[in-house]
Amino acid sequence: MTKIFTNQGGFLELYSLTISDIRELLKRKEISVIDVVNAVYRRIDAVEDRIKAFITITKEKSLEMAESAQKNINNDNAYLCGVPLAIKDNICTKGILTTCGSKILYNFIPPYESTVTSRLTENGYVLIGKTNLDEFAMGSSTENSGFHTTKNPWDLERIPGGSSGGSAAAVAADECIAALGSDTGGSIRQPAALSGVVGFKTTYGRVSRYGLIAFASSLDQIGPITKNVRDSAILLNVISGHDELDSTSAPLTVSDYTRVLGQDIKGMKIGVPGEYFIEGMDKEVEKAVRDALKKLESLGAIPVEISLPHTGYAVATYYVLATSEASSNLARYDGVRYGLRIEGKDLMEMYMNTRSQGFGAEVKRRIMIGTYALSSGYYEAYYRKAQQVRTLIKKDFEDAFKEVDVILTPTSPTATFKIGEKTAEPLQMYISDIFTISVNLAGVPAISIPCGFTSNNLPIGLQLIGSHFDEESILKVAYAYEQSTEWHKRKPIL
Repeated sequence: MTKIFTNQGGFLELYSLTISDIRELLKRKEISVIDVVNAVYRRIDAVEDRIKAFITITKEKSLEMAESAQKNINNDNAYLCGVPLAIKDNICTKGILTTCGSKILYNFIPPYESTVTSRLTENGYVLIGKTNLDEFAMGSSTENSGFHTTKNPWDLERIPGGSSGGSAAAVAADECIAALGSDTGGSIRQPAALSGVVGFKTTYGRVSRYGLIAFASSLDQIGPITKNVRDSAILLNVISGHDELDSTSAPLTVSDYTRVLGQDIKGMKIGVPGEYFIEGMDKEVEKAVRDALKKLESLGAIPVEISLPHTGYAVATYYVLATSEASSNLARYDGVRYGLRIEGKDLMEMYMNTRSQGFGAEVKRRIMIGTYALSSGYYEAYYRKAQQVRTLIKKDFEDAFKEVDVILTPTSPTATFKIGEKTAEPLQMYISDIFTISVNLAGVPAISIPCGFTSNNLPIGLQLIGSHFDEESILKVAYAYEQSTEWHKRKPIL
């Protein structure tokens, strides 16, 4: 079976369904896990040569996992049993190639499983493949991948966003039912916005980072990319929670995120920061976001004007701190123990050959910036100062959440741009994350949901930000908005 008959009298392809749809059909035995997996692979066969969302397809492994999942289909606690998911290729999967989008890890097969994929496996998921990304998650367009550029399903001449562009494009193109990405400065939310899907970055410490190949350890978080808000809540239920293998994992209990979906948002205060509606921002994006605010107001929410005064320093602060941490984290890729090794006449030449040929231009640029910021004589002026500003940015959010429940902003200042349009201007590329970076610096949670389209049919994303460990408020508001609009139901034509 590849299609189901709907109450509306039409047919839907299995690959186009959501996690909750598929789970219900499987439990009613109207379809089998193999039906779903085969439908997804037929979709991949039909569109992947144009989208290029994946680095590795794991069909043989998928069929094994599908067979196991089918035996446990009646387990009420296995929310993801039999559901085909894609995993960003910087999350370790035992025995399966994990490249981080880099030639320096072109042959790296992890001997261990990440915590998030371990939890997904325990819940019965089916791995479809590992998705493309900007090398070591450094980028906003997936053009920095060491292998190929992923295309946006809404316009194949445009980027899907980054660095989780492969995951976002795969979900948007129905090449999987949902996916995991990682977010260091917007790398889940920005591609979700530009690809017309839902992306959730949790509070720092809510989801274990064990097995996530590090870019900037104080900023990185794993999170879901899904077709709707309910699926995001379902995935969060499975991957969230304390992990002894991650020293930064918060020892807090996690409630059922789906229980807040459908709750009334009347009386909730929605903060609107003036610093996020800036000159130079796309007018269609601004209108869509302000229209979304009006919709929430009609549902009973109360708009409140607020200020996040240190927002203007966020990009500079981020590119000092993130590159400094990257300089340290990427020192381990030296050709000695694993990955690429380019021989030389001595050890130093081997190091130089391996790193110069294994890393791409953007990764080299960030390593050099970070090394400079940490060097003797510059540490105080750059790294220490950036940490101080980070504290001020965090305090801005803490002060704001004394007045409001959720903060509303655009996810990105523009819709998706054309492939190659910003590659020659790194600063222009960096600025595309201007509305998402502060969230990572402060460690707070945020979601991006579809809120409209431009006149040339390109998706626009709405960002909702919450206070520390208050994922519930974000999900409640996001779901209320989603259910009162039709944006999330639109699909690209491929």
